[in-house]
Amino acid sequence: MKKRFLVKVFGRVQGVGFRYFTLSKAKLLGINGYVRNMPDGSVLVDCEGDEENLKIFFEYLNKGPRFAKVERIEFNEISPEGYHDFEIKR
Repeated sequence: MKKRFLVKVFGRVQGVGFRYFTLSKAKLLGINGYVRNMPDGSVLVDCEGDEENLKIFFEYLNKGPRFAKVERIEFNEISPEGYHDFEIKR
């Protein structure tokens, strides 16, 4: 069963390749949706997929790429959208 979450990642997550890291992990796990930098310095990830792969994906988001420093993550489960791919939005 597909689940969808809006995930907001806080910390040093802009300018460190976080969006590209997120894109690569989403593609690896079959997660669909998008990632976008937010004006407040956080990163928003709108993601949907099966529950097990989302759990693994969230573990990746919690670590981030090499130069990131994730301080906290907020999760909000919402209704599935039916995304068919994962992309970086500006």
